[in-house]
Amino acid sequence: MKIHSTLIAVISVLALSAFTNDLDKGYQVGDHAEDFSLMNIDGKMVSLSDFEAAKGFIITFTCNTCPYAVAYEDRIIALDQKYKGKGYPVIAINPNNPKAKPGDSFEAMKTRAAEKGFTFPYLFDDGQKVYPRFGATRTPHMYILQKTEDGLQVKYIGAIDDNYGDADAVETRYVEDAVDALLDGRPIEVANTKAIGCSIKV
Repeated sequence: MKIHSTLIAVISVLALSAFTNDLDKGYQVGDHAEDFSLMNIDGKMVSLSDFEAAKGFIITFTCNTCPYAVAYEDRIIALDQKYKGKGYPVIAINPNNPKAKPGDSFEAMKTRAAEKGFTFPYLFDDGQKVYPRFGATRTPHMYILQKTEDGLQVKYIGAIDDNYGDADAVETRYVEDAVDALLDGRPIEVANTKAIGCSIKV
């Protein structure tokens, strides 16, 4: 009987940990995010405070080597083209350790951005200091921030949409829906989703 109770307790803990998905780490929706200063592929340091006219930001933790991240590159470019002029530019951050993943080196970032024609900053999280603050675990992992009187408030965390494999088969565009809601002054209906992608390499 005691063994049976112990097994149930262990199973319960494992089940709970599987579904919590590190939700206690990093920013949650409603939190205020700190600014940062990271090197862009043009060699200049970039901070969110540099974008004085922005209403907020679409932040993506992404990289060169993850097939999920690569599959989403065109959609991320499209998000920047659609929303930058409306006050929500894309800021891309590569969180991977290039010693663990040489294809995500700073030089490789410059090459990839040129190949794809990135229209947004592509920043290197040197020393991997920024992504843990956000609580990012995947590439890509999306965060939408809105400027408020109290600072940059996190409004959405998760996936870009509901179909990483086929852009034409997407039914729900989580990031677009969230930004559209902010622009219209409406509540965001879905503020948290599960990010689908490769684990960040440390």
